[in-house]
Amino acid sequence: MISVVLGFTGGALLLAGALMIAQGLIGRRSVTRELARQRISFPVRDALPISLARYAGQAVHTGAEARAFSELIGVHVAKATGGRTYAEIADEWQAGGRADDRLARLRETAFMGQSLRGALLGAYQAWQVTLLVVGLGALFMAIGVAFAALALQMP
Repeated sequence: MISVVLGFTGGALLLAGALMIAQGLIGRRSVTRELARQRISFPVRDALPISLARYAGQAVHTGAEARAFSELIGVHVAKATGGRTYAEIADEWQAGGRADDRLARLRETAFMGQSLRGALLGAYQAWQVTLLVVGLGALFMAIGVAFAALALQMP
């Protein structure tokens, strides 16, 4: 009876693991395709901070590249806003009676930059989740193989 339960559990884990790996790979391909559709590319080396120089001229197709590009946007937004966030600029703009056009434009710049960063970081997180799903699928399969092997060894 125990061998049947172990065999069934092993088979279920093997199937679940295979499905998880397939779904993780499909998700990863989806992230790559969507990033490619956006046609995002890093500028030439001279326009990049030293920490991002390895990405010079490269298209953004992976989660790691999306995260790196979000860092580049963060650098540009911080430079444009003097390091202030959207919330800080919006507060200043509202406190001034919403009359300062320069602050209104700066507020829009901060909002767009932070929104773009958020979208790219979302792609990075999705990329990381696909890696987790593939890893868990492999773990499920390994445990499934162990359970099936135990089931075959039992009388």
